[in-house]
Amino acid sequence: MMARLLEMKNITKLFGAVKAVDNVSLSLEPGEVMSLCGENGSGKSTLMKVLCGLYPTGSYQGHIFFAGEELRATTIRDTERKGIVIIHQELALVRQMTVMENIFLGGELTQRGVLDADTMTLRCQTLLEQVRLDVSPETRVGELGLGQQQLVEIARALNKQVRLLILDEPTASLTEQETRVLLDIIRNLRNHGIACVYISHKLNEVKEISDTICVIRDGQHIGTRRADAMSEDDIITMMVGRELTSLYPVEPHPVGEEILRVENLTAWHPVNRTIKRVDNLSFNLRRGEILGIAGLVGAGRTETVQCLFGVWPGRWEGQVYVNGEAVRITDCQHAIAQGIAMVPEDRKKDGIVPVMGVGKNITLAALGQFSSAFSVVDEAREQQAIGEAMARLKVKTASPELAIGHLSGGNQQKAVLAKCLLLNPRILILDEPTRGIDIGAKYEIYKLINQLAQQGIAIIVISSELPEVLGLSDRVLVMHQGQLKADLINRDLTQEKIMEAALRSEHYA
Repeated sequence: MMARLLEMKNITKLFGAVKAVDNVSLSLEPGEVMSLCGENGSGKSTLMKVLCGLYPTGSYQGHIFFAGEELRATTIRDTERKGIVIIHQELALVRQMTVMENIFLGGELTQRGVLDADTMTLRCQTLLEQVRLDVSPETRVGELGLGQQQLVEIARALNKQVRLLILDEPTASLTEQETRVLLDIIRNLRNHGIACVYISHKLNEVKEISDTICVIRDGQHIGTRRADAMSEDDIITMMVGRELTSLYPVEPHPVGEEILRVENLTAWHPVNRTIKRVDNLSFNLRRGEILGIAGLVGAGRTETVQCLFGVWPGRWEGQVYVNGEAVRITDCQHAIAQGIAMVPEDRKKDGIVPVMGVGKNITLAALGQFSSAFSVVDEAREQQAIGEAMARLKVKTASPELAIGHLSGGNQQKAVLAKCLLLNPRILILDEPTRGIDIGAKYEIYKLINQLAQQGIAIIVISSELPEVLGLSDRVLVMHQGQLKADLINRDLTQEKIMEAALRSEHYA
């Protein structure tokens, strides 16, 4: 029998009186790929932070053994020296630094006290080839898309002498092609005896890449089984404690008159002003309608809605009509005044203030609702609204005062959605609304989207997951390279038809 690489025994981690992890044990062999599954807030990320030294020895109960020795870590550097490397769900790159500087950050190569830039450049190029990322080592990370930044994170992990690689939602920002590259990288690592803990809510990936699947619910270990002995339904049932008959709720919602019309929208790259990110786009949206926007990375989907919400950093032009009246939107305050709210694609960068409490994040955009004429906030009314919003969205937190940066990604996303709903929008824009969110929470958000449509709120949904677009939308706009390629009623619509529309040279409806 192969010697175990990792053993975590009876791990318990408390935050105040709340048990985030409750007496969990798991083990891993060299070259084994284990997927760690569970709803947001189930304790997955907390357990991995214990393993990586982010929660040091002494701050939790239980014991960890790695490569036959008890692991006692005070910082993440201690575990990295042992060969344990984690790539977090939220990107941890320095946007102002180059790709090479990020990859070697904290581990720069020197000769006689001087940076060895040539050796680092060559090594960086090799790593970028391994993750199939075709960019220069001198490219600043801030100039890369989210998917490319994720691949830089992976290259940085590969630069370390890794024996156990932990990936927390690694494909949340990746295209299908980039995901295939990542899965190939994991297979290659497995063939070289490197173990991997893979945290993902994409169950098709979990089934494809895993040797074993470990499920955690409410901080407790529910079970670990061979991946080939489990179906996706089995995983879901273990995760949520009940069966989900259909992931996408079918709830009829009447579609009313036009509420939004966009004509000839064109947006230019904020730096290179000769490049059009959106090219002469026109479409409309009706009350109670769920409008999906689909397309490959770089299609111009996010740029389009950023213009509508007044946050596109570059120049744009076009006509926007709300309820038949022309409106001029130059910033998000103007958009909110027109009844437009948006859940952004990158919640960490654009959706939350990480050091601020969960509750204060939720009410931040709507403080005027709780203020008197003298700008004094009625804290009792504010706290009541926070409680109601958190209950409605089922935001899991030990306290509304807890910094939102300490929450799981899914609970952060639900808090951002709660903030938007507090604005009582007539038009709600959801850019990748379920990225990094577990199956159970996705189902709750899908139900909420349908309920909001039933109330007459017009909704725009952008998603890189075509099944999600098809499962939610009444109508689908297909974009490619900034242009509208198709406007399709979601009746007998398939993923193949959407991709065909995206890649055709002409527009069709």
